[in-house]
Amino acid sequence: MKRTLVSLALALVATVALAGCGDDNDSATSAEFNDADVTFAQAMIPHHEQAVVMAGLAKTRASSPEVKQLAAEIEAAQAPEIETMSGWLESWGKDKSDSSHDMGGMDHGEVMDDLDMPGMMSDGELDQLGGANGAAFDRMFLTMMIAHHEGAIEMAQTEQQEGRYVDAIRLAVRIEKTQAAEIATMKDLLAP
Repeated sequence: MKRTLVSLALALVATVALAGCGDDNDSATSAEFNDADVTFAQAMIPHHEQAVVMAGLAKTRASSPEVKQLAAEIEAAQAPEIETMSGWLESWGKDKSDSSHDMGGMDHGEVMDDLDMPGMMSDGELDQLGGANGAAFDRMFLTMMIAHHEGAIEMAQTEQQEGRYVDAIRLAVRIEKTQAAEIATMKDLLAP
């Protein structure tokens, strides 16, 4: 009797597992990602690219060693994420936003233009930042990057709520956590 119950339980588990696998395999390609995942990657790439540009300015314009270090960390974290998201878009057969030219004038097609993306700086703001040096640069960089990070967190939260692609959701969680910590650091650096 005991052996029969174990056999029946194993058969039931195997049937459920096989049924589940059949459903997953039939729709794996369509279920791996959705429009929210595509929008997240297409929007976050230029968003990250702008942060990398801003961080790059700190190498020669910042006066505070803490600002230079933070900028280097931002660049080191976001540049590889750009590559990762670009790879997703390619594997999904989706166009990557044309982000090879100036940040403020990009055309993202169906995504959104840069100024509609939360936290994106305008060309004028980037020009101001690029023209600043020393303590003025530090303050402007920190203020702009806080707003920029808040925008990225907003986009990451949307991906967590609406996305389907597991790796994109994981990246969104990491972006939210990392950038929230960086915002706290930047606010501390801005404090008198």
